[in-house]
Amino acid sequence: MESQDKRRNVSEQNLIDESPSGLGCCGWILVILSYLMFIITFPLSVWMCIKIVQEYERAVIFRLGRITSGKAKGPGIFFVLPCTDTFVKVDMRTISFDIPPQEILTKDSVTVCVDGVVFFRVHSAIASVANVTNADQATRLLAQTTLRNVLGTKNLSQILSDREEIAHNMQVTLDEATDDWGIKVERVEIKDVKLPLQMQRSMAAEAEATREARAKVIAAEGEMNASRALKEASLVIAESPSALQLRYLQTLTTIASEKNSTIVFPLPIDVLQGFMSKGK
Repeated sequence: MESQDKRRNVSEQNLIDESPSGLGCCGWILVILSYLMFIITFPLSVWMCIKIVQEYERAVIFRLGRITSGKAKGPGIFFVLPCTDTFVKVDMRTISFDIPPQEILTKDSVTVCVDGVVFFRVHSAIASVANVTNADQATRLLAQTTLRNVLGTKNLSQILSDREEIAHNMQVTLDEATDDWGIKVERVEIKDVKLPLQMQRSMAAEAEATREARAKVIAAEGEMNASRALKEASLVIAESPSALQLRYLQTLTTIASEKNSTIVFPLPIDVLQGFMSKGK
């Protein structure tokens, strides 16, 4: 970060001419004439020479085509000379824009359509005016090409699962490329990844087959558990005859809960053995 900040300061310093002789003899004559014109037409000239920029704006002043010494002016009131000075307003707020959907051929030869959003701001008003014709448009075009270049080196599975990493790589690449333009790329997000219709159908069929196989496995496990429970119950009943009688009584209770007028219940032979022995 320190080396990047130093490079920014050096680039800004190269754009600013701090030497008094930078305007030349003719230039200074014109500047002096502008001051005289300002004094002669005072106070009407005040309304032409005093400018105001908002808190979120900066003004880059050109005097006879050269950037004046110092940094960009603003916010608030600043002064320009008539006839010799011009200025350009620069918005310093964060700007967001959508990357149009880009058709990209992935590393595994799959065509996908990807779009995104970029957040950036101007960190150097002088560089954004003097180093590039239109910083906003240049950043938008560079974002489109960067998106295609970064995703072209990824597989489809990586694009679908590693969106955050891809967005971070794009942000770093864009920030380095736009640094000389006075642009700071703050954030990049991948919004949507659209697959071909045939690919969507095949992936949906594969997912459905996976769900069906999983459901079959769960059903088989359930049947196995149920059969184990029945086996354990049959063993308990076989070991204890009274358990079978209790089961008969439980069945009778269940049948009695329904609205039936007649109930036929088989009487267990074990219950009658006691009476048969007494009769003999």
